[in-house]
Amino acid sequence: MPAAAKRRTTSAHEAHEHASDPRGDEIMRRLRSAEGHLRGVQKMVEDDAYCMDVVNQVIAVQRALGKVSQLVLDRHLHTCATSAIRGEDVAERERVLGEILALFEATGRA
Repeated sequence: MPAAAKRRTTSAHEAHEHASDPRGDEIMRRLRSAEGHLRGVQKMVEDDAYCMDVVNQVIAVQRALGKVSQLVLDRHLHTCATSAIRGEDVAERERVLGEILALFEATGRA
């Protein structure tokens, strides 16, 4: 598993930051919507729907998940990353910055 994909233990401070963040509701709403669209794609394949209709729906799911990624990254930058950058722990700051750089490298945006 790539280092960036490993699950990290969340500190009580980070959990508190996320609990009060209204972006969490929007993220969950969009995830439920993407899940519904994906179930629709599964049904289309089961029903042997026209291939291009299936592809168009898959693209819609990918866009929806892309928006979820944007929202989660936005939340991360405004909570976890901001706290680490402002904090006194140099190792934590470097770790968070490294995660962000690894994400950009993984997506080909670096």
